[in-house]
Amino acid sequence: MSRRPPEPVQVVKHRRDAALRALVEGIPYVQFLNISFERHGDELTSVLQYHEALIGNPALPALHGGVTAAFLETAALIELGWQLLWEEVESGRVDASDLTAATMPRMPKTIDFTIDYLRTGLPRDAYARARVNRSGRRYASVHVEAWQDNRSRPFAQGTGHFLMPLQNG
Repeated sequence: MSRRPPEPVQVVKHRRDAALRALVEGIPYVQFLNISFERHGDELTSVLQYHEALIGNPALPALHGGVTAAFLETAALIELGWQLLWEEVESGRVDASDLTAATMPRMPKTIDFTIDYLRTGLPRDAYARARVNRSGRRYASVHVEAWQDNRSRPFAQGTGHFLMPLQNG
């Protein structure tokens, strides 16, 4: 019995990047807010690229609270979707050319999302990482932290509960 030789690293990277791109393109609000995602293996960092339209209080100036909340919720949703897709991508059962927003699995739906505003979001890029605390067949719980200059000083954090999509089979 012979084992298959491992795939070239560039093939695996291309498949992972294509999967992430298709996942992100399935949420139009991501483009509206200009959120991007940096991928290192299976770990994602969300990046909210600063622009003037994100300011809620020009006197301070400070990021709008709704933008912060949307950024955190989006980071949580993309992390959950990424975890749902990861096994398919890693096994090679998913072909990068078949991945489009239309062919992606259904995304989880938000049940509730709680935000803690810890300090003022400054007029600069923001970063977030989501951690899935629990993910079952029907329900998932996710915690997200957002920071700007120093990861150990988050300016906001959120906890969300999500209804997982029914899986076929």
